[in-house]
Amino acid sequence: MVDSTNVSFLTQEAYDRLAAELEHLSTTGREEIAKRIEIAREEGDLKENGGYHAAKDEQGKQEARIRTLQNILKEAKVGEAPESNGVVVPGTVITADVAGGEEVFLLGSREIASGSELDVYSEQSPLGEAIQGLKVGESTSYTAPNGKEITVSIKNVETYNGQ
Repeated sequence: MVDSTNVSFLTQEAYDRLAAELEHLSTTGREEIAKRIEIAREEGDLKENGGYHAAKDEQGKQEARIRTLQNILKEAKVGEAPESNGVVVPGTVITADVAGGEEVFLLGSREIASGSELDVYSEQSPLGEAIQGLKVGESTSYTAPNGKEITVSIKNVETYNGQ
């Protein structure tokens, strides 16, 4: 999972979408889960009540998502994606030769690129940390979580346009 904490920026559209999701989960979503739990409780023995346990599991996942959204929105810098100027910074789309194959990805939070076909790498990931500040034509290497040394060459850096 990509780390969503310490988001550098969110577009206004992404911020509004996440704020609406948080509002829904914090109000209507909580009410719906509470009703499902209450209905399942009324069915009797909780030890063998699959509906009750499923609703409690869903409630836990929903509360975790609420906390994640609160953190993202609290840390977010809202505005336009930073201009690339040919330098890798969070919020830019990178075309790079990674371990011998070309990849195109967004450096930032997956929340920014929701609905996009782009792969997203967190700026806190090993790849993200290795390439920040590099310019087109520069190369570096980093150690992947599996211990393998991976070489990266920056081919292009573009401003993220939300597509």
